[in-house]
Amino acid sequence: MSEQFWNEIKSKYRLGELVHGTVEYHAPFGVFVSLDDEAVRGLVQITDFVDSGDMSSEMYPDIGSPIGAVVVGYTEDDRNQIWLSVKPSVLQKALVHLKVPAASERSSPAA
Repeated sequence: MSEQFWNEIKSKYRLGELVHGTVEYHAPFGVFVSLDDEAVRGLVQITDFVDSGDMSSEMYPDIGSPIGAVVVGYTEDDRNQIWLSVKPSVLQKALVHLKVPAASERSSPAA
């Protein structure tokens, strides 16, 4: 696809953004997600389900079930895929935007 196509996709599905779709298909390496967009589809790889521990294809969400995931990348070739993650740590960062003070703003010990 063209550079213009991917620029449009990247502006619609921004890195770090939470998106919603429907589980469309199971594969040994992950699940494909319908994003209600004919141009692209999402992919949650098996390594993007859990922060730690084992994940197997038997644990995948059911086909047809709704899924919320965070955009973590793109496959800019004829597969037209948006990489997604449902890891708890990634979802938390997308849902809760914490303000982290600059080093100079942190509390200093009392003099």
